[in-house]
Amino acid sequence: MENNEQKQARKRGDRRDGRWVKAPGLQTVMGYLLPKRTDCEVYLHDSIDATDLLAYLERRNAEHPEYKTTIFHAAVTAMARMVKERPLMNRFIQGYRMYERDEISISFVVKRRFAEGAEESLMVLKPKDEDTLDSISRKIVGDVKETRKSEHATGGIDELLDKFAALPRFVLILAIRIIRWLDFWGINPKVLTEGDPNYTTILTSNLGSIKCPAVYHHLNNYGTNSIMITVGALHKEEVLLPDGTRAIHDLIDIGATLDERIADGFYFARSLKLIKHIFANPELLEKPLGENSQFTY
Repeated sequence: MENNEQKQARKRGDRRDGRWVKAPGLQTVMGYLLPKRTDCEVYLHDSIDATDLLAYLERRNAEHPEYKTTIFHAAVTAMARMVKERPLMNRFIQGYRMYERDEISISFVVKRRFAEGAEESLMVLKPKDEDTLDSISRKIVGDVKETRKSEHATGGIDELLDKFAALPRFVLILAIRIIRWLDFWGINPKVLTEGDPNYTTILTSNLGSIKCPAVYHHLNNYGTNSIMITVGALHKEEVLLPDGTRAIHDLIDIGATLDERIADGFYFARSLKLIKHIFANPELLEKPLGENSQFTY
């Protein structure tokens, strides 16, 4: 029913993957002056205190030893809640126009084996209003296990990419030009965008799983993705507490690259503040995404 209502609500100028929204004058002009997403990248690097989150996950996993919830699962859930409560973060610019998605989508790469040369697979998660940390964690674990059953692509966007890669060079060049033209006008067939991380709200990378620090990752001019977030390895660091004392806490570095045309720096800063609040109050991860956190900025 919800999807039907959304289709009926479509108006002229909308895309299949987003509704056309009127942007403020500055953002509209920026879209024409700087039409490429890579020309409008802003970078953010910060450390998030994960001490309370780790204690929460330890208690949770002790109660359910057969099923492990990880920091990355919590980070993905926090990102989903941030986008849900901060709707401008779910916008993108394509074809000189601003659009807002109807759904939240978070994508990441899964390595089939932790070995050099092992193939990678693309995964897309679409959290719903009723989802919590528990359901999102189980979706990620289930999808990853299914992906790692085979060392080779098993279908979807991976199989499509393999077919494109097998084309002769001149045919592939022509095909890519056509696809970019369709992308500009928002008329790409669903088979070309479904499961493609370039068409998701957030493209994230769990670098902590390979003990790597957070890095900056560029955006792409192709597609609609406006936010790239890397989650670094957990590490200990001395922090200054509110009472003036110092203590060793567990921290996680994150690196984010954003399209500055979708919102301003003040909005981005508050969005990061919400994620930090969720890490400091991990019980919020148990609330359905559709239930507002009531966080005061």
